[in-house]
Amino acid sequence: MKYTTEIKVKVPLDEFIKKMDNVENLKHWQRGLISAEHISGDPGELGAKMKLRFKFGKRDMELIETITKRNFPDEFHANYKTSTMHNMQRNYFEKTADGYTKWISESEFVPLNFVMRIMLFLAPRMFKKQSLKYMKDFKNFAENGTSVANA
Repeated sequence: MKYTTEIKVKVPLDEFIKKMDNVENLKHWQRGLISAEHISGDPGELGAKMKLRFKFGKRDMELIETITKRNFPDEFHANYKTSTMHNMQRNYFEKTADGYTKWISESEFVPLNFVMRIMLFLAPRMFKKQSLKYMKDFKNFAENGTSVANA
């Protein structure tokens, strides 16, 4: 399944990138994040891997992020893999005419088991809604300093 989401963030592109490209900020806009642990490569650079752990209610999720393209301030691409899903993210950043930032995110999900195949088929909007939620949480953090860390 593939889809694109986009959002305008009312901060200049350079400020947007500083906030986006800081691992310490992940907890402020990625709900449920428990930890982010570097596991290989140069942190934040092409090919680097990081283990991300999330808790959603009673459900724990662990995923591995692999950076596949890093070309700030224009783009950042990464793959995220769990035991049940492979997610490819391609993120593009553009300076708007009014001096803000447009964030375009292309997402592709590949299920790795039958249950996830069924879930993608039955509830594709759930995935897009979650992607947009993370983008809105980042927007709120970047513009207002509002954190979801204790939400």
